[in-house]
This record gives sequence, C-alpha cells and structure tokens, in this order.
Amino acid sequence: MKKILLACSAGMSTSLLVAKMEEAAKSRGLEVSIWAVSQDKANADMEKADVLLIGPQMRFLKKKFEKTAGEVGIPLEVIDSMAYGRLDGEAVLNRALDLIGNH
Repeated sequence: MKKILLACSAGMSTSLLVAKMEEAAKSRGLEVSIWAVSQDKANADMEKADVLLIGPQMRFLKKKFEKTAGEVGIPLEVIDSMAYGRLDGEAVLNRALDLIGNH
C-alpha cells in the first residue's frame, strides 16, 4: 500500500483534493492511504509516508521540509498549482505514484 501525505497551511484546503485522489485510486483499484495535515504536523507524519506533497501556497516551506524528508528517505514536491486549483485528483495521484516509483 502506498502512503501519500499532503501538507497545507491548515490541513483543510487539501481535504477536497484528498477525496478526489481517493476516488481516482478507487476507480483504478489501487490500494493507497492518502491524508492531509497542517504544516506543523507534516514533519511528524513524514515517517509514516512514502511521499510528501506540499500545497502550492506553502512553496516557501519546501526547504524546511527537505531536511526531514531526506532523513526519512521520501521524495518531496510542491503540488502543481494548476492541478491543485482544479482539484485534479487523478493528476496529483499520478505524480505522487511517479515520485514513489522513481525513488
């Protein structure tokens, strides 16, 4: 099972995106665990994840999370702002799976 962590400012704006990603995964028969947390909880949750995706509004925090992501050995990327804005769960899910597969 792939574990995908999303982080945003308060952990709320990504909850709709998580639901869309879960729908996309279910329609493809994929077993994934996807959850969203606020920025202050992301470091703690990284240990349980295979990838961390950061909301575009938190782009400036990428360097802060890179240290922990490197220590726990997971890829990290800022979510594409177009996919985020459109709540394109399929695109974001595909990118997360690519990052996990290439890691």
